[in-house]
Amino acid sequence: MSTRVLTALRLTAAAAACSTLAAIGLASANAAPSADDQGYVESTARCSSPSQAVVFGSTATSRVAICESDGEYEYRGVRLSDGAKLIVPATKSTDGYTAENDGITYWVTEESLVVSAGREIIRDEEMVDFHSPQQSGVGGSPAPAETPTPTTPLPPPLPAEVGGGDSE
Repeated sequence: MSTRVLTALRLTAAAAACSTLAAIGLASANAAPSADDQGYVESTARCSSPSQAVVFGSTATSRVAICESDGEYEYRGVRLSDGAKLIVPATKSTDGYTAENDGITYWVTEESLVVSAGREIIRDEEMVDFHSPQQSGVGGSPAPAETPTPTTPLPPPLPAEVGGGDSE
């Protein structure tokens, strides 16, 4: 075989391998992380006792949990790209939960996480995994979202998420 044919075959094989790896990576990124009735395991998006998770969910780029203790709510969120976390008081409304920090509003519903500054929407992220443990009524197991949740596990948590329980 000529050098050109060998080079073309190698490039084709390399492209096929990259495509396969990319598809595997995307499937993993969209999968639901490990969770229990307190939120996501080994994540900032998890409630610690005596707080209870009211809702928690995951988007393609974020994980959030709304915790309740003695009638007070707390937003616990983490951005997956860099592990940045935010833990601030939250309020309940008829259609979700809202938290504010430095002029930025975080609105959590069963359908999405909306991040805005005033009337300007910065991000509107669709929930790919959503749970409401207190409403499940099945041994404290999280209630699945209405849409099917992928079952392929995510890669290990980012270093900033490991031990995300009570530490700040």
